[in-house]
Amino acid sequence: MTQYVIHPLVVGLNETDQGVMTYLKGYGKRIWLPIYVFYLEGGDKKILVDTGLEQFMVPPGVAEELGLNVQEFEEALESVGLTPEDIDIIIHTHLHNDHCENDYKCTNAKVYVQSREYEFFKKPHPVDHRYFPDLLDDVDLVLVDGDQEIVPGLNVVLTPGHTPGGQSVVVDTAAGKAVITGFCSNDQNFPGAGPCVPPGVHLNLIEAYDSVRKVKDMGGILLPLHDLNVGRHRTIPD
Repeated sequence: MTQYVIHPLVVGLNETDQGVMTYLKGYGKRIWLPIYVFYLEGGDKKILVDTGLEQFMVPPGVAEELGLNVQEFEEALESVGLTPEDIDIIIHTHLHNDHCENDYKCTNAKVYVQSREYEFFKKPHPVDHRYFPDLLDDVDLVLVDGDQEIVPGLNVVLTPGHTPGGQSVVVDTAAGKAVITGFCSNDQNFPGAGPCVPPGVHLNLIEAYDSVRKVKDMGGILLPLHDLNVGRHRTIPD
């Protein structure tokens, strides 16, 4: 069985309100959101989950205070011995711009996206301003419908609500399955006691809640898409 080591690479930081992550909870609490590119090491393909932001600014001292190493996309790939041209597969959790701005640099990659997500991406509703429909103009796109194995040891699971076609990525590792959420979340969406909390930004609240619950019920290693603690690990599993 193919097993992977996950490298969470931090390629940006955004300051925002906790309520952006958690519906009806945490409003007024300012937080930092890390922007991740996940490199999945294992098998015969070089695989990324998301490609992050192309341009960002981080105030001096913030990354160090948070215990994160924030790098530009190319620098982050270099830290794991890669260049953008080396990438064979990109899997997108969803197509908000902070998850796909560096796709065009990976000129040899196939880009896997849920078809529902892509259709909305091409003609986004005005209530969701995070879609930039030109970002995928020059990529080799592969559309996925629902749950699917991408390569051995790596599956996607449809988890809509935050966006129309978010997909969570289920990765086989030496420590069991790890799940990278297909929706924006941090540890506060998955409390140790009590019900799950859907993302504060969503297009369908019921679907968003059901997706958070679905991911939590999968068990294994949970990797919320914008959780600070994820980026404090050089590799997952350690």
